[in-house]
Amino acid sequence: MRVFAISDLHLGADVDKPMDVFGPDWEGHSEKITASWRESVTEDDLVLLPGDLSWAMRTEEAVADLDLIAALPGHKVFIRGNHDYWFTSPLKVRRLLGESVEALRFDACVYGDVGICGVRGWPWPGYGEYDEESDRRHYLKELNRLRLSLEALVKLRWRTACALIHYPPLTPSGRSEFCSMIRRAGVEWVVYGHLHGPASGQVAEGVVDGVHYACVSADYIGFRPKLLFEA
Repeated sequence: MRVFAISDLHLGADVDKPMDVFGPDWEGHSEKITASWRESVTEDDLVLLPGDLSWAMRTEEAVADLDLIAALPGHKVFIRGNHDYWFTSPLKVRRLLGESVEALRFDACVYGDVGICGVRGWPWPGYGEYDEESDRRHYLKELNRLRLSLEALVKLRWRTACALIHYPPLTPSGRSEFCSMIRRAGVEWVVYGHLHGPASGQVAEGVVDGVHYACVSADYIGFRPKLLFEA
């Protein structure tokens, strides 16, 4: 089994939100993603999706996008991103998912020998977008949600563990408490998204304190699922 990741699909089958307004690279991005996915991923593989799957505002509007993801090869696990407003009640969302798709919400799961946890995350002290007055409460809430997800993870049996975080948990100049919590739990891989265009200058990747970090925003990785490792 191979483990892939791709974030920020920004699908919108049932909403009027063309992505080519963000640059020519996004023109026909849905078709690019599905074509490269089918070329790269097999039914036996695992694909991690750290957020921003759909532009839908309501759960019902995301059904076509979720069906598209379900129809693609591999077992898919995703978390909520900052634009996934349709992801409200986990129970309601999970009722819409096919057998090959799992949604994490402050919990964890295992596929094969791979343990998977994750949260949306938030801008943190030292991160460029962070504002103490407006962000601190949300940041602390996301730290607690990560704690819940990691506690669920350590109760499971796995050989390699991966964490999905939508917001970058580190930058070239610093790292957040998210990183410390993940390292202490024995997680070996972290995949994140959120960064696009000029913001990609804030991407930090590689091994930090024994943990592998990879930015997998769709445009950053050429709209092709990124191969992380073989399990």
